[in-house]
Amino acid sequence: MITVPPPPATWAGRLRWTLADAWTITRRDLAHLRNKPGYLVGMTAAPMAFIAIFGYIFGSAVELPGGNYRAFMMPGIFAMTTAFGAVGTMVVVATEMSKGVIDRFRSLPMSRAAVLLGRVFSDLLLTLPGLTLMVIAGYLIGWRAENGPAGALAAFGLMFLLRFALTWLGAYVAMLARTPESADQIGSVVIFPLTMVGNTFVPTGGMPGWLRVIADWNPISALTAAFRVLFGNPGVPGLDAPWPLRHCVAVSAGWAILLIVVFLPLAVRRYLRLSG
Repeated sequence: MITVPPPPATWAGRLRWTLADAWTITRRDLAHLRNKPGYLVGMTAAPMAFIAIFGYIFGSAVELPGGNYRAFMMPGIFAMTTAFGAVGTMVVVATEMSKGVIDRFRSLPMSRAAVLLGRVFSDLLLTLPGLTLMVIAGYLIGWRAENGPAGALAAFGLMFLLRFALTWLGAYVAMLARTPESADQIGSVVIFPLTMVGNTFVPTGGMPGWLRVIADWNPISALTAAFRVLFGNPGVPGLDAPWPLRHCVAVSAGWAILLIVVFLPLAVRRYLRLSG
C-alpha cells in the first residue's frame, strides 16, 4: 500500500511544494512541444508575418510626419503579440480540459494550484523564441531601441508583466469555455478588435471623432504608447494627448496588476472547483 504524504504544514513549506510541482508541470508542457512543433512555429511565424505585411505592404501607404513608420509600427507589433498570447493560453488550457488532463492531475499527490502556475511559467518561457525573432526582424527593417538598454529592459519587463497577467485571464476564460474551439473564438473576437481599433499601426488623429475616443481609451493603445515611450520610438504621446496615453506606462502597469488581482484567484478557484 502506498502512503501519500500530507501537504506541508507551514506556509513556506506549502510555497516550496507548489513551486516544485509547478516547475514539474512546466517541464511537462515544454517536453510536449517535441510532438507539436507546429505550435511553436505558429507562435513565431505569425508576428513575423505581421512585420512583413505592415512593414512592407501597408507601411508604404501610411504617412508618418517626422518619423520612420517601421519604427512606429514595431511597438504595435509587440503589443498585439502580447495580447494575442492570451488566446494561445485559452486554447491550450481548454484542450487539456477536453482531454481529461485535469482529471488525471487530480489523482496525483501534488499541489492543485501548481497546474495553472506551471502553465503560466511555460507560456512565459515560450514567449522568448518569438520575441527574440521579432527583435532581430525589427533591427533588420530599421527599428531601434533608441532609449538604450535601460529603456528596452523596462519595455520588455512591462511586456512580460502583461503577458503574465493575460495568461491568468486566458486560463480563466478557457475553463469557462471548456472546448478549444469556443476558447479560440472567444479570444479572437475580443482581442482582434482591441488590437486593430487603436494606435497600434496608424496614428489615431485621422480617425472619425467617435472612433478616435474609443481608440485613445483602448488599453492596447496605452500599452503601445508605453512601448514607444520606453523604446524611444516615433509616436510618443504629447502633452495634449488623452489621459491614458499621457500616463501610458503607469496605466499599462495598472491594467496588468488589476488583471492579476482579479483573475489569478478566479482562475485558481475555478480550477479547484472543476478538479473537485
